[in-house]
Amino acid sequence: MSESSSSVSRVGSSTFPPSAAPSSKISSATASTAPTAAETADVIVVGAGPGGSATAAYLAMAGLDVLLLEKTQFPREKVCGDGLTPRAVKELITLGIPTPEEDGWIKNHGLRILGSGMRLQLDWPDLASFPPYGLVRTRQDFDEILARHAVKHGARLHERTNVVGPVLDDRTGHIVGVRARPVDEKGRGTGDEVVYGAPLVVAADGNSSRLSLSMDRPKRDDRPMGVAVRTYFESPRHDDDYLESWLELWAPKADDPDTQILLPGYGWIFGVGDGTSNVGLGILNTSKAFGRVDYKDVLKRWVATMPAEWTYNDSTMTGPIRGAALPMGFNRQPHYDRGLLLVGDAGGMVNPFNGEGIAYAMESGRLAADVVAQAFARQTDDARERVLRSYPAVMKDALGGYYTLGRGFAKMIGHPEVMRLATRYGLPRTTLMKLMLKIMANLTEPHGGAASDRLINALSKMAPAA
Repeated sequence: MSESSSSVSRVGSSTFPPSAAPSSKISSATASTAPTAAETADVIVVGAGPGGSATAAYLAMAGLDVLLLEKTQFPREKVCGDGLTPRAVKELITLGIPTPEEDGWIKNHGLRILGSGMRLQLDWPDLASFPPYGLVRTRQDFDEILARHAVKHGARLHERTNVVGPVLDDRTGHIVGVRARPVDEKGRGTGDEVVYGAPLVVAADGNSSRLSLSMDRPKRDDRPMGVAVRTYFESPRHDDDYLESWLELWAPKADDPDTQILLPGYGWIFGVGDGTSNVGLGILNTSKAFGRVDYKDVLKRWVATMPAEWTYNDSTMTGPIRGAALPMGFNRQPHYDRGLLLVGDAGGMVNPFNGEGIAYAMESGRLAADVVAQAFARQTDDARERVLRSYPAVMKDALGGYYTLGRGFAKMIGHPEVMRLATRYGLPRTTLMKLMLKIMANLTEPHGGAASDRLINALSKMAPAA
């Protein structure tokens, strides 16, 4: 979608008010020149990924009328490592999502790190604020579980509904609805555009966030960006109860098989528990190789070096290698303006330390819903708008300093020589690596805790939240 005026509908202020009291509903358009709203709600959430569905669920629990629009149909695949750290598990618990093993939730106990010929296995830290385990669940049904949870609490979900642009109030410039088109399973339009109206719209439409672009919110070039590719292999390692992270990817040189070369990127192997392993790699734009190599070829060359008994080969690959972008460190801002609020990947909320996105998408959805519910409890437009404008500060208070540290870390590991030294001298020191695990997974007690927790929290607070 371009940012041209053709992607924006404008209506008079009498059609959709820029804000509404909690008990009010937005009226359909009455002027002949204005689009008529097929449905109205208190809040429209665009995108039913983890961030959008969490937002919709919390808003519905707060008693608001929520419309959740998803361009695909569930179940649907999403490129991801499928690994959930204790931080993500905490969000699932808070949201009220049951995760019993008999329903396909695979527990893991920690992280196994490989690099410089060494192998270190670390358990997740035992903290009061986070569960001492992680989970693995494929996105094939993870997102649907969250979306159905939102529906159970009262949100209205429309699948195969592709939002193509905002509807703006002529007087204020606020978004007061969206234009959408029904699509088939391949994303092709199958009918006329439909207008949905609401005084507040939440963009949870992922990295590209076309809705944000149409509201003049492009990505920031000064923030890290990652690319991840992954596939699935049938393997006896499918029930591994540790997430596995490879800090170095080695492979034979193409014209000299006896010589090993270091490939760009960092790899993972996560047992999915269904007979397959999720195997993938990521690379940051701080690396000189970013955008200059065939990431799928790098994955194949790395996998070819693994032991034959792991059965990671073409004959056991269960699907194609797929890729996705990882928007990091608040790379799209402001997180609220003119009636449009951003959560998850749309707001660049992926952790720059480890590429984790699900935990932060759900966390931003929870924090956003709290702000929105408070705003709708106010009795005047000005008061509601004042509360909504607090959302960027809420997100920066929660993650801003930590993400600033993460951006510095991303720059550092973009230099292979720095990463090589860190791996060689860091991995043998278990105490140091336990500290790094807490930092990279953002797992500390918020108040008190061990000395390492207090150190990490102090660093995050001292770092500027930009």
